[in-house]
Amino acid sequence: MVVISGIYRYAWAFAFLILIGCQKIDLFEKNVPIPGHSWQSNFRPTIEFTIEDTTNLYHLFVVVRHTDAFGFNNLWMNIYTQSPTDPKPKKQQLDLTLAQNEKGWLGTGMNDIFEHRIRITREPIALQKGNYRFQMEQIMREDPLKEVLNVGLRLERVRK
Repeated sequence: MVVISGIYRYAWAFAFLILIGCQKIDLFEKNVPIPGHSWQSNFRPTIEFTIEDTTNLYHLFVVVRHTDAFGFNNLWMNIYTQSPTDPKPKKQQLDLTLAQNEKGWLGTGMNDIFEHRIRITREPIALQKGNYRFQMEQIMREDPLKEVLNVGLRLERVRK
């Protein structure tokens, strides 16, 4: 058995951390806080990111965090997507299921806060090189929509 002592132990740990840090990032996630935890329909969180790697496929998720006091089982929203080649954003209407009567909240929870990562791409998608811009708009019958803490997007690279 080899015993690593003194400064060599720290050198190995440092080298290991550098190797981990050099790995390719497999995801992007950004969340936008909702002011006062009350989402007004005219407040449209915007998320932008740049794609450099066009050789991979991706899945896109909507991230929603809310309290246990959120009053609905679903969330209706519009997502406006502008890709590098789109002259204007494309609108997509989504009905995101957050709870089922027999199961309760479908996301992960801690105390009274629940987070949902809901995949909105059925199949992995190829993205073009360049800047993407997403804008989210709540279109629920309640305005403002109370007990929503933040919303965001998550982009995951599909492993080959």
